[in-house]
Amino acid sequence: MGNPAVKIASYDDILDLPENIVGEIIYGQLYTHPRPAPKHALAASSVGGELFLPFQKSRGADGWWILDEPELHIAEHVLVPDLAGWRKAKMPSLPKTAWFEVVPDWVCEILSPSTARIDRTEKMPIYAALGVSFCWLIDPLLQTLEVYKLHEGQWLLQHSLKDDDRVVAEPFAEHEFTLDNLWE
Repeated sequence: MGNPAVKIASYDDILDLPENIVGEIIYGQLYTHPRPAPKHALAASSVGGELFLPFQKSRGADGWWILDEPELHIAEHVLVPDLAGWRKAKMPSLPKTAWFEVVPDWVCEILSPSTARIDRTEKMPIYAALGVSFCWLIDPLLQTLEVYKLHEGQWLLQHSLKDDDRVVAEPFAEHEFTLDNLWE
């Protein structure tokens, strides 16, 4: 017997998901996971809070768009990082669509038991191939932050921080905060 044909996921598959489920399409395969748990949500909200005033509210070309869970439609993928940032010089205004087709300059994934493997082994290589310059991985259970910078198509670990370490990390090195600001 031959192998059954593999169905390539479409955006309609994402639209058909229940509201409490996040869907992504990676290399034609639909990946789903539940909405974030409280510690995950707190870490994501706290990072956004740390970056919003000094970078999002910055006027002019030096400013950033810092957004929670933007839906990226890039190449054949539909990706939903926990946070993403675009320099306003690269993307002067937000798109009219419900999704983004411009590659972000920075992504941040909040790791959870249901997403860590996909974030590390599937999404990080895609982000690198797309040319995302910086990637932060935050684990709220282990209370860690890994800061990666893209160099010649490969991720280089810049910082591995834990507990209440000071965070001074690209691309937001002008703003310092302590990592424990992200936890309960």
